[in-house]
Amino acid sequence: MISAEERITGFDRLREIAGILFELLKFRLASLIAFSGAMGYCLGAKEVNAADLILFVVASIGITGAANIINQILEKDYDKMMKRTAARPLPSGRITVEQAALWAVVLGVISLTIFVLVFNLSTGLISLLSLVLYGFVYTPLKRVGPIAVFVGAFPGAFPPMIGWVAATNHFGLEPGILFAIQFFWQFPHFWAIAWVLDEDYKRAGFKLLPANGLKDLDTTFRIMIYTLFLLPIGWLPYKLGMTGINSAFVATVFGVLFLAQTLHLMRTCTDKTARQLMFGSFLYLPIVQIAFLLDKL
Repeated sequence: MISAEERITGFDRLREIAGILFELLKFRLASLIAFSGAMGYCLGAKEVNAADLILFVVASIGITGAANIINQILEKDYDKMMKRTAARPLPSGRITVEQAALWAVVLGVISLTIFVLVFNLSTGLISLLSLVLYGFVYTPLKRVGPIAVFVGAFPGAFPPMIGWVAATNHFGLEPGILFAIQFFWQFPHFWAIAWVLDEDYKRAGFKLLPANGLKDLDTTFRIMIYTLFLLPIGWLPYKLGMTGINSAFVATVFGVLFLAQTLHLMRTCTDKTARQLMFGSFLYLPIVQIAFLLDKL
């Protein structure tokens, strides 16, 4: 007969395992990506079914979590070198590579099954492509050079397009525009992060800043150029009849504010300003996407 003490110990162990599996997901990042996908789904759908939307979000978190786990498996030894990541489950030895890989497979299979059976084959195929690009192409390229950021911008920009395709089962200019907005947003967003974490990244041999890889004017100029693209692209959903003119003005206002932050970084070239740009990037995308959705309604 199992004693009360053994039951408590067993329960604590299960809770610990569940916590580790949840940590591997990078739930906060996965939720942000799922939110972006949900915005695309709601923009594309003529009528939003709550049950389908919930399943879409669950599958989005699952497929993103699977990609995140692949990334952590491949970077396990490099994560040990960085202060920010040394305590993660894999480098700290709290879970084995085999266990993490199994969890990634489970998440990936369940998510792709939902995408294909509940929505359509196209949604499943794009999601699979996103997982492969992020996990097996972007991840190893991080030690090669800033080309990794360009490659990573594709899976990073897929979510709203996946959402639109899930709702409509067709491609076109509309999902292409949603993709383009998030694609160009990726560069100032990620380079601001790379600037702030540059010292930690260098410990692991990651080369992510553009130009000569330095925190200088050349790098800030490239950040500014990509941010500049967001201003005209922000008007295209209105021009295509996806949303109203109010959201176009919102996109313009926040695009100008975002651009102003990049110009401030060009002037100062400091970690503090890069951190402000990083937080500004976190605000820009959801605000603009919510504005698009509200203007559609």
